[in-house]
Amino acid sequence: MSNSFTQITEKLDKALEHVRRDIATLRTGRATTQILDPVMVDAYGAKMKIVEVASVQVPDPTLLVVSPWDKSLLVAVERAIATADLNLNPVVNGDIIRIAIAPLTEEKRKEMVKSLAKKIEAGRVMLRTIRTDAKKDIESQEGNDGISEDDIKRDVESLEEMIQEYNTKLDEIYASKEKDLMTV
Repeated sequence: MSNSFTQITEKLDKALEHVRRDIATLRTGRATTQILDPVMVDAYGAKMKIVEVASVQVPDPTLLVVSPWDKSLLVAVERAIATADLNLNPVVNGDIIRIAIAPLTEEKRKEMVKSLAKKIEAGRVMLRTIRTDAKKDIESQEGNDGISEDDIKRDVESLEEMIQEYNTKLDEIYASKEKDLMTV
């Protein structure tokens, strides 16, 4: 069963990583390059991530600077940032784009925490789905040679402990990000 638990652990790690990437896009009032992760640019006849067509730098905590490698994409990059529903206002300055990151209002911070809670809950749903599938796999071994009811019970208990451990990790991620969001 340990091979199966290795696969379960990999799935749980992927779910946790997905949640981390998802919440990295939540603005904390400080500039980070992850803010632009959801931005897709129309370039060369395809939708591309902003990091595939430009460098993104954070010269100070309130500013992002985007430098498209192909200067002909400047307008497309600016348009993509402006229309990405991130409440950012890109300003073209020569052949770079400056994005001022305004401090968040108390109301906006609370909205972000609500959004964070939804993303964490989505992570919990992923964990529950993984647990359900794994539990079915474990219980389907009943009646197999060399597998006793005690083995199945022990494996189910081990699975529950793993899920609890990952739920605790989600709680820690939530607490850390909530603190970041609410810090002025």
